[in-house]
Amino acid sequence: MLTGARSALRTSWLAVALAAALSISLPMAASLAGAAVAAPSPAASRTLAVGQATHPGVQHTAPRTQVLAAEGSRDQQPAAAGDRRASAPDHTGWDLASTLVHVPSGGIAARRNPWTSSPSVGTVASRSKYYRVPLVIWVEATNAKGTWGRVELPYVWPRTDGWIPLAGLTRETTFVHADIDLSEHRVRVFKHDRLLYSVAGAIGSAASPTPPGEYVVTDQVPFSPGSPLGSFAFGISGIQPRLPAGWSGGDQLAIHGTNAPSSIGTSASAGCVRVSEWALTKFKPLLRLGTPVIIHA
Repeated sequence: MLTGARSALRTSWLAVALAAALSISLPMAASLAGAAVAAPSPAASRTLAVGQATHPGVQHTAPRTQVLAAEGSRDQQPAAAGDRRASAPDHTGWDLASTLVHVPSGGIAARRNPWTSSPSVGTVASRSKYYRVPLVIWVEATNAKGTWGRVELPYVWPRTDGWIPLAGLTRETTFVHADIDLSEHRVRVFKHDRLLYSVAGAIGSAASPTPPGEYVVTDQVPFSPGSPLGSFAFGISGIQPRLPAGWSGGDQLAIHGTNAPSSIGTSASAGCVRVSEWALTKFKPLLRLGTPVIIHA
């Protein structure tokens, strides 16, 4: 949630601004509602600038993304810890803590490899795409010395990662991450290796599928209850490359509420993920800026 002075100054115009910036899950026409989910095409796969095999000294700081059984069928029922299933990405052996760094003003040049002379693959933006909130980025891995970190570039398509120098950057640690399973229309929130919540979510339609990738929370925006985006939106560091024809809103992805609760659990949006008001109340204290959000088929 945008708190303090920022919240007070922005609340009066958020409903209009976010409709253009984070509203890409609003149906543009009746044909989007209830559309069947499509498997991501090869073109929708993210492009990796570097890989672990290239750097055997890489140390992962990403969370375990392991799905637990015994999940409730109702949206209001949190899942209990239990036997793990293998349907989620295999992050076995990764640290439970995720390292986050604050991006300085002006951004950071990202390199193909963890050294200064390596070619640039882009720039890690310093502020969020529409709300200009200072970015906090998840460091997915570090080199053996811990001097460079591998990060996903925000608001870039195809999805691209690169290495940034960590010296002098303010660091934080989180034990929370969100996992969005497109094939199951589920949003799961973990703390450590424990599944806290598993809720139904609406995802992108076949025409505008939600793009898989590894993202972070970049914005926390409140709304009036009953708005098209529900009472709250978590902007994330991804964009929708396949907007519906004639779309005039923004392209930033988000997890948010909805005033069409019957769409939850279906493939009805233009890319964003919709959850219930109950889920939003549970997510608010957990998904702070920089929290990893992993979207996968």
